[in-house]
Amino acid sequence: MATPPSPPVHIDLWAILSESKRIINAHSRHFQALSVLFLLPLSFSLSTCPAINHLFSQSSTPTFENHLSFLKNPFQHQQPSIFPIKTLIFTLLYTLFTSIFSLLATGSITYSVFHGFYGRPVKLVSAIKSAFTSFFRLLSTCLICQFIISGILLILGLVLFSLVKATQLLGFQVNFSSPYFTSLLMVFLIIFISIAAYLQVNWAFANVVVVIESSWGLEPLKRSQNLVKGLKGIAFSMLLFFGFFSGILSWGSAAEWGDASADKWKSWAFVLNIVVTSSLYMMLLLYNLAANTVFYMYSKAIHGELAGEIAEEFAREYVSLPFDDGKVPHVVSVV
Repeated sequence: MATPPSPPVHIDLWAILSESKRIINAHSRHFQALSVLFLLPLSFSLSTCPAINHLFSQSSTPTFENHLSFLKNPFQHQQPSIFPIKTLIFTLLYTLFTSIFSLLATGSITYSVFHGFYGRPVKLVSAIKSAFTSFFRLLSTCLICQFIISGILLILGLVLFSLVKATQLLGFQVNFSSPYFTSLLMVFLIIFISIAAYLQVNWAFANVVVVIESSWGLEPLKRSQNLVKGLKGIAFSMLLFFGFFSGILSWGSAAEWGDASADKWKSWAFVLNIVVTSSLYMMLLLYNLAANTVFYMYSKAIHGELAGEIAEEFAREYVSLPFDDGKVPHVVSVV
């Protein structure tokens, strides 16, 4: 069995990416299979979302407003929609689809990278089993994260609303189209983004902790906050690195195919763009999950938690074979 790599004295983003690449290359077929199973549907949906959403928004569909007006007066001419049902259904289905495959990919790839880090053999069946066994733990943890972030956004919204109402009560008129109000909105937006980024840095290991340590809820968030101490700069650089390239791919898809029509699906350029973008998305997501797991292992080593696990790992390589009674048992190494 291969010796687990010792973490470098100086850990940075490139060391983490290099180790992630080593593990992926060492089990290339395994990670290709997991990518096709879980990451390809996710990356394809991310690549085609702007085009599909545009097609949905172009179609004339019944709305909740139309239904309510029909109940009031069945013979009244219905007005154009402002809340299309198909767009709402598409958004809900898209969110459900991407969430399911994202959680399955996280569970399977994190499990595989963790075992690959130790040099253990990785098996596709075990990785898929890990994806389903950790699914609901990951789901509950993600829901708690979203609840916390949504709560912060709600609080900031209430503060902004209170400021506007207090200004109006003092007798001042608030012009919502003025540059002053726009600047105020930008300040609140920057505050929210800063808080969200800070939380994401502190929760960098949350999903890895859920899969590897079989915890869920608030416990992985607290555990991640402890492990990331002293390494927040690296966690932030990883957030910027993968966020930057994800943003470029998302912007490219929206800018190039945001005005897609039904005829464009027959275009070779359109299909080629989707294939290339989906492939890049898939590789980016794979390396993101792998890098988070490697970073988690390096963090444990820095905090002095990995040495015991490595010793325990090598202890499994030895078995005691009792021979005759009264004799000292021999210890043999299993190669």
